[in-house]
Amino acid sequence: MAMGDSEQEAIDDLIASLPQEKLLNFLPCCLFQNFWYAISMLPNVVACQRHFKAKDKDIVVASDPKSGTTWLMAIAFSIVNRSRFDASNTPLLTSSPHELVPRFEIDLFRNNSRSDLDDMEEPRLFSTHLPYPSLPECVKRSDCRIIYICRNPLDTVVSSWYFSLEMARSAEWPEWSLEEHFESYCQGKFPLGPFWEHMVGYWKESLERPHKEDIGGQMKKVAQFVGLPFTEEEKEGGVIEEIAKMCSLKTLKNLEVNKSGKLPGKIIEKRSFFRKGEVGDWVNHLTPSMANRLNSIMQEKIGPFGLHFKTR
Repeated sequence: MAMGDSEQEAIDDLIASLPQEKLLNFLPCCLFQNFWYAISMLPNVVACQRHFKAKDKDIVVASDPKSGTTWLMAIAFSIVNRSRFDASNTPLLTSSPHELVPRFEIDLFRNNSRSDLDDMEEPRLFSTHLPYPSLPECVKRSDCRIIYICRNPLDTVVSSWYFSLEMARSAEWPEWSLEEHFESYCQGKFPLGPFWEHMVGYWKESLERPHKEDIGGQMKKVAQFVGLPFTEEEKEGGVIEEIAKMCSLKTLKNLEVNKSGKLPGKIIEKRSFFRKGEVGDWVNHLTPSMANRLNSIMQEKIGPFGLHFKTR
């Protein structure tokens, strides 16, 4: 269903009224609800806020960009659909997690149209990079489950720099240095940033935040949280271990479907969504002074809320 001309005009007027800057040296962005959005994405965000209808059984995988989103989407998809698929026939073998889990701000209201979501099998599984304040109000009011994953900003800033380089090269846009990228990240002038507001928004809502360590134990918590706990038979039959192996970064990265080609409507290669996924790789890229500066920001902006990260 397409949006009306008057609604599109209202969105255009909104964008024109917002502060705008070019971030990452190539991406026109605007400041909306205290976060920076790509201007090309904002119509989808506003449409999602206005028209998405949440259901109590919905499951939303939320994250700041480059924080383990693809990995968690694969795990959530496997948990939700384990009665239909096992490791031998899972759609993850032939499709990217991004093709299997629709994203609020990208897939639901693309090209001035609204997706028909009523026919999706429940529980419906979605993903998003939207900050908590920008989620549709119906999502926050409903009983749907939101699973938020965040990552040490020291690692995120390095991972996001590599990703921005891939984007720039794919579109033949100008590249920029790690130092420039780092400065923008620390200032909060970054797509979906400031990162500290993104993290604190979800943290303050006391949402589930799975950790990568003890993946089996965390998968049990996620399954319980979304209302689909593993049965004793599944536990004894090795279903948890099977999902953990299938959804490991190593397995996902080495699947042919994720090695080449692009996602529908995207300019970037699928392989760009998988790099190292390691804790502490930042030491190979950031200088001590850069690390100290970012640690100081984390201590000031995030530390008071009790959120701390393992650095090595």
